[in-house]
Amino acid sequence: MKLNGQIALVTGGTSGIGLAAADLFRREGARVIVVGTDAERLAAAEARLEGGGFAIAANLRRAEDIDRVMTAVRARYGKIDILYANAGLGRAAPLEAVTEDQIDEQFEVNFKGLFLTIQKAVPLMARGGAIVLTTSFLNSKGTPGLSILSATKAAVRSLARTLGAELAPRGIRINAVSPGPISTPFAGKLGLSEPELKAFADGVAGQVPLQRFGEADEIARAALFLASSDSGYVTGTEIVVDGGLSQF
Repeated sequence: MKLNGQIALVTGGTSGIGLAAADLFRREGARVIVVGTDAERLAAAEARLEGGGFAIAANLRRAEDIDRVMTAVRARYGKIDILYANAGLGRAAPLEAVTEDQIDEQFEVNFKGLFLTIQKAVPLMARGGAIVLTTSFLNSKGTPGLSILSATKAAVRSLARTLGAELAPRGIRINAVSPGPISTPFAGKLGLSEPELKAFADGVAGQVPLQRFGEADEIARAALFLASSDSGYVTGTEIVVDGGLSQF
C-alpha cells in the first residue's frame, strides 16, 4: 500500500473530492483525519473510515478552530505525514453583482484558511512529508462570473511555488492538483438557480475536449500520486486533471 502507516489530514473531506481522497488514502494504508463543518456528513465520513482515523468539525475561517484540529491530531497520532488542503467554496456573480461579503468569504476559506492550515500543520511534519493543494482549471482560464473564485485558486497555485521553495530545505514537498469540471456537489454551491446551473454545466461540458465531467475518484488518484513516494522528486508543480479544458 502506498501510504501504509502514514497519517493524512484531509480538509473538506466530507463530500466530493475530499471524501473520495479520504477513502482512497485509507485504502492505501493511511490513518485519515477528515475535517468538515456539517455534523451529519462528518459522522458519515468517520463511519466510512472504519476505525482508520477520525472526523473533526472545524471552520477554517477561524484560526482557533485550526489550532484545535492540530491539537487533536497531535494528541492522537503525534504527527502529520500528508496534508491534503482541499476545503473550498465558490460564489458565482458577474462583476457588477459581486459583494464585499462574497470576496471576503471566498478568500477567507480558499486562501486564508488554506494558508493557516499549512502554517499550523507544518510543525507536525517531518522530512519526507507531503502537502497537496486543490486549485482549479480556473487559475489559468478566464470564466465569466467566477472572478473571485478564480482569483483565490490562482493564489493557491502560487502558494505551491512559494511555500514549495520555502519548505524544500526541510524535505517537505508541496504540490497542487487542478481539477476541471467534476461531478461533485461543489457546483451546486455556487449560488445559481437550477436553470442557471444546468446552463452553466452544459456550457462547460461542451468545452471539455473529452466531452464529459470528471469524477471525484479521478482527482483523488492524482492527489494520491502527489501524496505518495511515487512523486518523491516532485515539488512546486501542478497536475491538471480537466479533460484538456485548459490545455487545448
